[in-house]
Amino acid sequence: MTGAWDYIPTAKYNVSIDDVEYRRAGKESWLARIYQPQGDGPFPVLLDIHGGAWNGGSRTSNPQIDQALAASGMVVAAVDFRLAPQHPYPAQVADTNYATRWLKAHAAKFKGDARSIGIVGFSSGGQTALLSAMRPHDPRYSEIPLPEAPALDATVTYVLSFWGVLDPYARYLYAQKAGRAELVKASEAYFLTTEAMQEGNPQYILDRGKPVTLPPTLLIQGTSDANVPLEIPKRLAAAYRKAGGAIEMHLFPNMPHGFAGWPAPEVERALGITKAFVSSRLADLKAVV
Repeated sequence: MTGAWDYIPTAKYNVSIDDVEYRRAGKESWLARIYQPQGDGPFPVLLDIHGGAWNGGSRTSNPQIDQALAASGMVVAAVDFRLAPQHPYPAQVADTNYATRWLKAHAAKFKGDARSIGIVGFSSGGQTALLSAMRPHDPRYSEIPLPEAPALDATVTYVLSFWGVLDPYARYLYAQKAGRAELVKASEAYFLTTEAMQEGNPQYILDRGKPVTLPPTLLIQGTSDANVPLEIPKRLAAAYRKAGGAIEMHLFPNMPHGFAGWPAPEVERALGITKAFVSSRLADLKAVV
């Protein structure tokens, strides 16, 4: 078999960028920005869940990363979704679950292979992406119907987290102590209660031994991140391994939150690690499909 499983990280493709409507509810609609390699495919597919402290951001938030991954031969779909304060938890996880199923159902339109789907989350989107991947069948998260493909679920083959807020309760306590009022307010606007911060929390779920799905996961984290204390990804990685999941964590010394301020060599190293991880995961899957 050839195709999505034979992803080559060093490949170079021209990329087209188009916005498509992926969800509509009454008068509201949500768009996906599709980064599509110009080639025959089929290509692996990746769903991008943006950050913004659960209250901001959009499908346009990560063009540098999305463009680079697409140019290596991946179909990347960066999606808009409901935001706080109008839409508290678990709205964003439900939207992510739906977007995952939608991308599977429509991957072939973009010359993608639905079986290869992964998910990437940035900052608060890291929490959302990992939570959706760990609980793909949770009825609260899968409540939005997909009429054209009702049998699909939101399982993914891997998770990528860039500076993810993987323990929102620990980050909330940190923000209070550090006097980061804007982060405290954003957390409260989305989760509403500290109980919800703990319930919708990958770290707490693992610590309590809840039954979950554990797709292979990659964490990219700067050590000078003022928004995500280093102990958050370290604790998550240890708990994930203890629960039986495969996880890699790559630390970038003195790098802040987000790629803003990262020198080009460190950005390229992070992207290289990401591409190699995806390639390895797809190679593993090729042996069993």
